Amino acid sequence: MRTGLVVGLAVFCSVFLVETASAKIDVRVNTTTYPIVGSTGYDLLKQMDRKGPKHGFLTRAIAQTRYSVKWDIDWKSQNRICRVDNVSAVLKIHYNYPKVVTRMSPALGKRWNAFMRGVKKHEEMHGSIARRMVRAAEKSISGLAVKNDPACNRAKSEVKRRVQAIYARYEADQVAFDNREHQDNGNVSKLVERLAR
Repeated sequence: MRTGLVVGLAVFCSVFLVETASAKIDVRVNTTTYPIVGSTGYDLLKQMDRKGPKHGFLTRAIAQTRYSVKWDIDWKSQNRICRVDNVSAVLKIHYNYPKVVTRMSPALGKRWNAFMRGVKKHEEMHGSIARRMVRAAEKSISGLAVKNDPACNRAKSEVKRRVQAIYARYEADQVAFDNREHQDNGNVSKLVERLAR
């Protein structure tokens, strides 16, 4: 069965450069649900298609991962050299999943549980890619030093450039992962087909 539903990812990664730090990556995870009802797998899929989180202008997602990153950086300027002295980041990950709020038959409940295990595995991979992105960015900017930059302007521009380049690379990884999962006979298609039986 083909459906317009997708398991979605929304990325909200901005480069915030604040001049305080605590030398770590703090990951904060939040999970919400939206209610659906139905007595068949097909009914549940129709509900997700109607009530799921928006994915683009015309489609809805089964579930969604959103994340944002805030960077805290300590700068040290000495002898006309600007150095990144300390780096920390707060990565906020938000998962949104469907939740069946009516009683299901044992057979449908079993299929639903299998479906949700697959959906959560998919979304948690998006979260894992986001974690790797932040670790890669932190590694790239830690210890950065720029000569002849007493006001740290060039150093701040270089940090922003590096972080944005890493975001772009990992966003490409997120898109490639979704493309593999959503292709015909991919994991998401299989999950939908099994639920719709």
